[in-house]
Amino acid sequence: MSTRPRCRRTRAALALTALLGGAALAGLPATTAAAADGGVTVQYRTSAGGATADQSEPWLKVRNTGSVPVQLSQVKVRYYFKADAPNATYRFACSWAVRGCSAVTGTFGTLAHPTATADRYLEIGFTPAAGSLAPGADTGDMQLRFYQANWQTLRQSDDYSFDSARTSYADWNKVTAQLAGTTVWGTAPEGNDPTDPTDPPGGGQTLFDDFDYTSHTDPAISAHGWSVRSNSGGPGVPGATWDPSKVTFSAPGGNSVMNLETSTAGTGASTVHTEVLTKSMKFRNGTYAARVRFSDTPKYGPDGDRVVQTFFTINDLKAPMADDYAEYDFEYLPNGGWGEPSNILYTTSWETYNPDPWQAVNQHTESRRSFAGWHDLVVTIDDSAITYYVDGQHFGTHDAAYLPERPMSINFNQWLIDLEGQTSTAPRAYDQQVDYVLHVKDQVLTPAQVSAKIDAYRGAGTSFVDEVPAP
Repeated sequence: MSTRPRCRRTRAALALTALLGGAALAGLPATTAAAADGGVTVQYRTSAGGATADQSEPWLKVRNTGSVPVQLSQVKVRYYFKADAPNATYRFACSWAVRGCSAVTGTFGTLAHPTATADRYLEIGFTPAAGSLAPGADTGDMQLRFYQANWQTLRQSDDYSFDSARTSYADWNKVTAQLAGTTVWGTAPEGNDPTDPTDPPGGGQTLFDDFDYTSHTDPAISAHGWSVRSNSGGPGVPGATWDPSKVTFSAPGGNSVMNLETSTAGTGASTVHTEVLTKSMKFRNGTYAARVRFSDTPKYGPDGDRVVQTFFTINDLKAPMADDYAEYDFEYLPNGGWGEPSNILYTTSWETYNPDPWQAVNQHTESRRSFAGWHDLVVTIDDSAITYYVDGQHFGTHDAAYLPERPMSINFNQWLIDLEGQTSTAPRAYDQQVDYVLHVKDQVLTPAQVSAKIDAYRGAGTSFVDEVPAP
């Protein structure tokens, strides 16, 4: 662990403002203010009361029992259940909600300490569009459901949070609620209480790097497990080089940032790509997060190149269509490419591929708009799904068929697909910046928990820690 006193920016005041809507408690941490105020309660009923069912239907209401408004985007509710088989996968759906189904999210997680009645949970969250709850108000009806991906009958009589007798709404303490990362309602299955996000349950060995280095030759980069790429080869423009000297570090406002510069003058020989990656493939299930600054325009020269700006995990393809390959990507194309005419952000989960002739087995989600500027990127992987978030909002969930079979490395790179988007021979260069990277082994964290964990490291002056064991 590397610890040094530094001037760090803090999100604490912003987090509290979001939670309390600018109330006078803004000088206190959000979790302290929420706990002092009393938090929220959850009411439950079911409309599918049989011991078995095609789908489980936990209908919920969240109520603000405090004296200040609560932003629903700060609330997480967990419903605990027992999987019908070790490899069972589930899908979430919202049939109807007073606040609108588009404002309600549902993701699945795996308990660190399984019990006889629970080894999974469904976590219900809210987008900012859900708004806030005034003191004494509730969300109204949320008619939620989940089912096995193969639509096989599920057994719910052995599920911790299920109660067939509850056919009308009432307080139910076998679901838990967290407000700004602190548990304020309910009792989890034994040994699985949601805890403060800076100290998650079940181990959670962590890699955190604030990229506090002097240059690409800083010996701490290698000592901390990173490689700055210099070897030739793909992806990108044939004949291009990967130049370590174009990976630089600075501390604007006292906060360290890594910059990857990619440049070209319209030929393969003049094209320079950049990449930074972990030397070890030791990362598999858990939470991955990074704060990345994408750019739509070059720092100098004519615009239009088909540049790819990335944060991803990957292992090696041992043979064409090998079934133990894995890759999980955030890829931003500011000028389009791969058949797209303009801005697009992809998240892609890979099962395998064949480079020649090209054949790909993957699942992707995309958004066709500008993502220029800083963004918090989070991807979580457990035994049921791969889930992507951008700036705290759910971006896409991909199927269990694309889960990793082997550990992976963590990578950032910036490269050009080809030189067809801009044919000029005038020099131009593009920047991609990285603020931090985080991995928490075998734990699914929410974006709010990720932010709290980053703030805790920075508040302690910790710029690097790597607890993740070698595979």
